[in-house]
Amino acid sequence: MAEPGKERRFWNCAFAISGIMITLVIYGVLQEKIMRVPYGKNKELFRYSLFLVFCNRITTCAVSAGTLLASKKALNPVAPIYNYVAVSISNILTTTCQYEALKYVSFPVQTLAKCAKMIPVMVWGTLIMQKRYYGKDYLLAVLVTLGCSLFILYPASTDISPYNSGRESTVWGVSLMMGYLGFDGFTSTFQDKLFKGYDMEIHNQIFYTTLCSCILSFTGLIIQGHLLLAIDFVFRHQDCLFDIALLSTVATASQFFISYTIRTFGALTFATIMTTRQLVSILLSCVWFGHPLSWEQFIGAVIVFGSLYTKSFLRTTPQKLTSASPINGGEATLSNGRS
Repeated sequence: MAEPGKERRFWNCAFAISGIMITLVIYGVLQEKIMRVPYGKNKELFRYSLFLVFCNRITTCAVSAGTLLASKKALNPVAPIYNYVAVSISNILTTTCQYEALKYVSFPVQTLAKCAKMIPVMVWGTLIMQKRYYGKDYLLAVLVTLGCSLFILYPASTDISPYNSGRESTVWGVSLMMGYLGFDGFTSTFQDKLFKGYDMEIHNQIFYTTLCSCILSFTGLIIQGHLLLAIDFVFRHQDCLFDIALLSTVATASQFFISYTIRTFGALTFATIMTTRQLVSILLSCVWFGHPLSWEQFIGAVIVFGSLYTKSFLRTTPQKLTSASPINGGEATLSNGRS
């Protein structure tokens, strides 16, 4: 009979994984549609990525504020405001790079970059938190990234999107994805550091982080002169307005799952879930739509799941997270509003 603590941890992990995967699969489809599929008879493209960031963050901020008020919890910040600002700036840069990259790189290239999340998390963990990562940790990160890369870059048949703009795989697009990786790794690792230093309640931290993000993204829209242009676009294209509203809804839901996962299981475990989510999304697509798999994709899938299974099999010590247990990335981390 399973111990109550282990059984509870199993169900907590299942809850976190299912929540992240469901919300972010929907989110991924919507963000690609908004940024790459033309709207209206004139085939206009939506070009205001910072407006999407603002809509996502203001929705999350409102929900978290409502949650705090309903539960009668304190609205006072736990950490100094500049900590929230640092996370907000990094998060805005992360999301903006992600949206902008869709203008320049193909879906496989962007997914490949997302599969490499674990490596920058480990680099930032070493620099910011002085964590000790061992050879097996780096080997796991490299193997998972390699397996996902094989699966994504070697499809059985070529799929040409009718919405390609001819700008795919440019140096600028790849640079944006590298920026996405670096900022995203910093965000989750810095959150890990804050959770270890302060007794933070999840909704309180979401509120202050997204509030800072709202202010910063709104300021950016004003400076760029894109606020009124974006509002005019969504009013002329009601389907785009619906897409953005749905995008903000699932993004908000995902943030609570992300916050829970990072705080409970740590930044590197979160990165592992996010990496695996990319592979699972494509596997589900293959099963649902009957897409054939190449032998390279089979090898990639075996490498990824074999590496993750081996990691679990070799973890013979209790789930006690310390600096010597980097595979899990730390027990507590701050939430942000990453999408």
